[in-house]
Amino acid sequence: MDLGLKGRTALVGGASRGLGRAIAERLAAEGANLVLCSRDRSAIEGAAESIASEACAEVLPVAADLSRGEDITRLIETATGTFGAIDILVHNTGGPPSGDFFDHDDAAWQTAFEGLLLSFVRLARGGVPGMRAKKWGRIVTTTSFTVREPAERLALSNALRTAVVSASKTLAREVAADGITVNTVAQGAFATDRLRLLFASQAEARGQTFDEVEAEWISRIPIGRISQPKELAALVAFLCSEAAGSITGACLPIDGGMTHGLL
Repeated sequence: MDLGLKGRTALVGGASRGLGRAIAERLAAEGANLVLCSRDRSAIEGAAESIASEACAEVLPVAADLSRGEDITRLIETATGTFGAIDILVHNTGGPPSGDFFDHDDAAWQTAFEGLLLSFVRLARGGVPGMRAKKWGRIVTTTSFTVREPAERLALSNALRTAVVSASKTLAREVAADGITVNTVAQGAFATDRLRLLFASQAEARGQTFDEVEAEWISRIPIGRISQPKELAALVAFLCSEAAGSITGACLPIDGGMTHGLL
């Protein structure tokens, strides 16, 4: 299936590893040119080199911290200066520290706000004008199953990722007439460094082993396994496609059937 992404320009956050890396690889395979960002310069440059060697696409690495407004401004300016406009914006950032509600002080809440919610707002403000000018655009944000079912020891993520979904829904209605779609994906347990850190944190808090925590999680997933990043990347690529032009304002679960809610 041709997703119609050849020649499009996609900006992908947190693209040096994990879910962001998988999304970047899939979009490149579909023929999109890429602007990849990560805080780690050597890691993002290495990822860009690897992706460019395997796909017929231009790949531009940019070292940037999405929790910093000045970095986002520089990122958008670099992207538009190189490719003219951003067609696809994938808002993907690292998760905040795990912990219970009273484990976090004001500084931790502020950092999570800037890293999760304000980064979405800033990226959208920077990317939407170019999309509006072309009357075409796709914005996809990776969130978490916790926007549907708050999880233990993820107080910051539970609160701020839910706010991102609400902001995304709000933006979707405002830009729909401009040919721009805005969606979120609520992923469950995926084989990433982030998940391994979460398992380790829960194991320490409960006095269990890592393997015991992992087994308990898997027991709650109807498909009986941890999902792979490429599976999420396939969903994101479809949401960015021509075929998905009428899907907007949605929050789509991709969690192996783990969450119990109807919506």
